[in-house]
Amino acid sequence: MQVSMGIAIAIVAGILGFVVGGFVVPWIRARADRRRAEQAGPSRFDVLSAVYQQAPYALAVVDRHQDVVLFNRRARELAIVEDRRLIETVWAAAHATFVDAQPSVFDLPAKMAAGRRRIPSVSGRAEILDGHGEQFVVVFADDDSEHRRMEAARRDFVANVSHELKTPVGAMAVLAEALLESKDDPDSVEYFGGRVVGEAQRLGKMVTELIELSRLQGAERIRDPETVDVDEVVDEALRRAAHAAEAAGIELVTDPPSGLEIKGDWTLLVTALANLIFNAINYSHERTPVSITRAISGDTVLLRVTDRGIGIAPEHQTRVFERFFRVDKARSRATGGTGLGLAIVKHVAQNHNGVVTLWSRPGTGSTFTLELPAHLEPDAGGNTPATEHVNQGEDQVP
Repeated sequence: MQVSMGIAIAIVAGILGFVVGGFVVPWIRARADRRRAEQAGPSRFDVLSAVYQQAPYALAVVDRHQDVVLFNRRARELAIVEDRRLIETVWAAAHATFVDAQPSVFDLPAKMAAGRRRIPSVSGRAEILDGHGEQFVVVFADDDSEHRRMEAARRDFVANVSHELKTPVGAMAVLAEALLESKDDPDSVEYFGGRVVGEAQRLGKMVTELIELSRLQGAERIRDPETVDVDEVVDEALRRAAHAAEAAGIELVTDPPSGLEIKGDWTLLVTALANLIFNAINYSHERTPVSITRAISGDTVLLRVTDRGIGIAPEHQTRVFERFFRVDKARSRATGGTGLGLAIVKHVAQNHNGVVTLWSRPGTGSTFTLELPAHLEPDAGGNTPATEHVNQGEDQVP
């Protein structure tokens, strides 16, 4: 009996030893390894891999056989890598780098991919990957759509400014010559002298508006807005336009004070509204009214300027806020317009988190509407009062 018991104990001990040695000990060691790994944190490779994948620009590494050995998500998004191979234009730059060991650059135009996905224009460069015996080239690329757009806008702006400045400068030169030749004729001197003054004033106005437009285009939203009384803006804009309206035989009509307020820059808002009124005067028929009305819709203040003038054709309505665009160039020259007034209005509205809209019908007239966020004072309980429609009208000429 004792012998049998000893054998049984030996068998159990052997089994326990096998289990502990074969399963328990490895499990304990694995658990300890995991705990040490958790305490040590991610490895350097893990960190570098995460940074590589999250890089805001495209990265790809390619060998001499055009096989991409490594690339990040951005490279796939910008479509410089397809099926683990560089697209042809990018590979051409990488191959040139393999040949002469010098960096190469490439540019890709915007395009539409499968599934109507728009891929922006891309620019990048290829360089030899240091420390690997010129076996690999690394490709860097990024979306440069905004840069290209800004460059195109800058070129257009410079071209337009050069063209527009040439007109008054050239006119002043011709008028000055005529003035010198007419020095013995007082009437001619007075006539040509007046023309020179007019062109000089037009040139000065254009330069002033160019400076203002340049400042507005580079500005962000109004950083420290003040509370602006809408009625005071309307009154000052009417005052500035009163002389031009009287000279053109135009009656300026407005509605009663509204008590509305806006958060923003008083000077810019007056400039924008005055520009709309001047524009309405310039394109109105003599002895017709130009009306300026105030309204509120929800939490938006609406400032409308309505004329009964020549109106704007539908094909021109989307362009009237462009710099130097004029519907009627001859009429604009006659009134001294620079083609910048409505562009300034657009940027003032944008800088106030608002918009400017247009309704027009040829032969009937036009309505320009400045839509700006209202400043609504909370009541005693801290609640913003519900807004009502004030002086509400239609966005069209009556």
